[in-house]
Amino acid sequence: MTSTDVHKDVEDSGPSGYAAARLRLLQEGARSGPPRRSALSDLTDDWLSGLFTAGAEALRGVSLIAVGGYGRGELSPRSDLDLVLLHDGSDSGAVAALADRIWYPVWDLGLALDHSVRTPAEARKTAAEDLKVQLGLLDARHIAGDLGLTAGLRTAVLADWRNQAPKRLPELQELCAERAERQGELQYLLEPDLKEARGGLRDATALRAVAASWLADAPREGLDDARRRLLDVRDALHLTTGRATDRLALQEQDQVAAELGLLDADTLLRQVYEAARVISYASDVTWREVGRVLRSRAVRPRLRAMLGGGKPVAERSPLAEGVVEQDGEVVLARAARPDRDPVLPLRAAAAAAQAGLPLSLHAVRRMAAGVRPLPTPWPAEAREQLVTLLGSGQPTIDVWEALEAEGLITQMLPDWERVRCRPQRNAVHIWTVDRHLIETAVRASEFTRRVHRPDLLLVAALLHDIGKGWPGDHSVAGEIIAKDVAARIGFDRDDVAVLAALVRHHLLLVDTATRRDLEDPATVRSVADAVGSQGTLELLHALTEADALATGPAAWSSWRGSLVADLVKRVAAVLAGDDPDEPEAVAPTAEQERLAIEAVATGSPVLSLRAQTEPPALTEGQPAGDPEPLGVELLIAVPDQPRVLPAVAGVLAVHRLTVRTAELRALDLPDGVEGSVLLLNWRVAAQYGSLPQAARLRADLVRALDGSLDVAGRLAERDAAYPRRRGVVAPAARVTVASAASRHATVIEVRAQDAPGLLFRIGRALEDAGVRMRSAHVSTLGANAVDAFYVTDGKGAPLGAGEAASVARKLEETLRG
Repeated sequence: MTSTDVHKDVEDSGPSGYAAARLRLLQEGARSGPPRRSALSDLTDDWLSGLFTAGAEALRGVSLIAVGGYGRGELSPRSDLDLVLLHDGSDSGAVAALADRIWYPVWDLGLALDHSVRTPAEARKTAAEDLKVQLGLLDARHIAGDLGLTAGLRTAVLADWRNQAPKRLPELQELCAERAERQGELQYLLEPDLKEARGGLRDATALRAVAASWLADAPREGLDDARRRLLDVRDALHLTTGRATDRLALQEQDQVAAELGLLDADTLLRQVYEAARVISYASDVTWREVGRVLRSRAVRPRLRAMLGGGKPVAERSPLAEGVVEQDGEVVLARAARPDRDPVLPLRAAAAAAQAGLPLSLHAVRRMAAGVRPLPTPWPAEAREQLVTLLGSGQPTIDVWEALEAEGLITQMLPDWERVRCRPQRNAVHIWTVDRHLIETAVRASEFTRRVHRPDLLLVAALLHDIGKGWPGDHSVAGEIIAKDVAARIGFDRDDVAVLAALVRHHLLLVDTATRRDLEDPATVRSVADAVGSQGTLELLHALTEADALATGPAAWSSWRGSLVADLVKRVAAVLAGDDPDEPEAVAPTAEQERLAIEAVATGSPVLSLRAQTEPPALTEGQPAGDPEPLGVELLIAVPDQPRVLPAVAGVLAVHRLTVRTAELRALDLPDGVEGSVLLLNWRVAAQYGSLPQAARLRADLVRALDGSLDVAGRLAERDAAYPRRRGVVAPAARVTVASAASRHATVIEVRAQDAPGLLFRIGRALEDAGVRMRSAHVSTLGANAVDAFYVTDGKGAPLGAGEAASVARKLEETLRG
């Protein structure tokens, strides 16, 4: 049946003709989606226009208007008809009679009707009092009657909306937030409300209202398609249920999928989630922009008065190389070159998450459009920035979603595509697979002080369910994928094996603890054989808890936790052997020996800076590029004296150098050379900008050692010069004594959030405690510092148990203060 035939039925048969034509249109399989919604709106317009014309007769100054979804021409099969009978107030009695002649036929057909009769002044007054009325009128569309009356109201309502936007938009944002709190997030719900949940049709309408205010606009890419997809699903839901419902119940999802020609209910949900994600992200970006504009408008008059006119320049404070903060967002520095800096997206994301700030939409799109793919394997900095991002806690989620919205995550990790927006039909799980993986990393970030390799824990959290979406056991499939991903990220062979084992066995502890007899030695032995080492067991324990906590409230309890802890204790006893002693001294290289002899001869520190690089990965069809920087190797030889560690660490912090790894040890000098020398072999990197000259570093180190450079004061002065950011709420520092780790010294282990000056504070606290340092072994894994200090008393002997505990306690208090 053609559109002309449908409209002819309406003209010929009145209400009954409209009902028949409407039914035929909805049953017409060849037409669906926007064409059907538009045709249904046109059909309804023709019918209502006929009712209006028959009832209005000689009446003037009155019009019939569609508002809301009907006003947008988007009638779903069971949608309400939202109508306003607008009149100039000259003949209220005749208007009331006309209203009855329109409303009653609609009711007689069993159609839902939302109606009102108002003058333009009454409509504007009601809109000013009721935000929902005003939103509906923004989509007002003329159906019949006095076109000038309708046009006048539309013009007035839009003008009112734009004039009142600074007041009404915060009110609209609050309504959206309250609705999200009640209905949840559409992109994660197994039985979502397509209209009311966050990321649903109501939010899409709110974005249209923001755009109409001219105050801000939503990201356009993909938004119309996402909205159309949700409307298509709602149409199918109405047709299959025969009801005006927006809730996509489990028992109806297969039928709705079939109506849409989709493979199954999972495919349906995934499309719904993808659409909701687009709308949710657009909402986040838009409301952030609204807030920025409103703040700017509030501040600008005061600034102009203070500055004597002129446009104020936005402050930009550096966060990392190529990354700055501006107006409460993370943006790219003016000199940033995404096309030459493949690590930039991860560096920007890590900086944003650490600062607790959003990534600006412009920055993400600029990187997505122009960034060069990461080489394989990734350079060390990329791996470190990924670990920093994953370890940043709750802010990681928003930053990750910003990267994912523009395709940067799947560009870096192609295997992510299979788990993206994948539903989990399990009452225990509250997230899609991809969000669950990020939530697990967030939970794991709370446990980074419990493990020696927080980087492996965080990456394992990201990958542990990566096998979902593949046939068979997801743990087995995930192990294969994890090996490939870990190698591409740049982990060495041993670390790849650990990550693969963690993914393969991420359910082992909780399944065994809750389903097997822990008194049976064979049970414990089987777990020990699967885990293989104390280090892997430690990581698996933390991963198990993070995974369960990220699954949902039903997946973890104190009872489960105690069972798993008991199993871990038993397995650890089986795996326990002789604890390793302090590493044997490594013979110095020729350069190290040369520096040591020069330090003895001059009685002052000597240092060498040397860039570390690795060959670039070759991409087919592209010429070889410059070597990828790994950092700078800093060698320092210092005559043995107190306060070497805090002095060196403090000078590096003053020069904005980040310590990635560090070794401090006494160096055996060649026969015939008198004296004692400490050798520091560190890998450092500039936070941003260029490296300082070696001569400048040496001069400041000399001053720090003789006390003429106030390192603590310089660091405090610099901190005070920059604004305080909310940033990451990191787990508290943890300091422990590894009592059996060495026969020659006491080992103090420190696990803390890396920060400028951290190593300076640790070194100064240890010096203040009156202990001597035999050696130090420092690692920075993402944003986590994992350090071990071998210390003795003044006579060179290990500390007593009480003294060691006291030193550890004071150091922990210093780091938490």
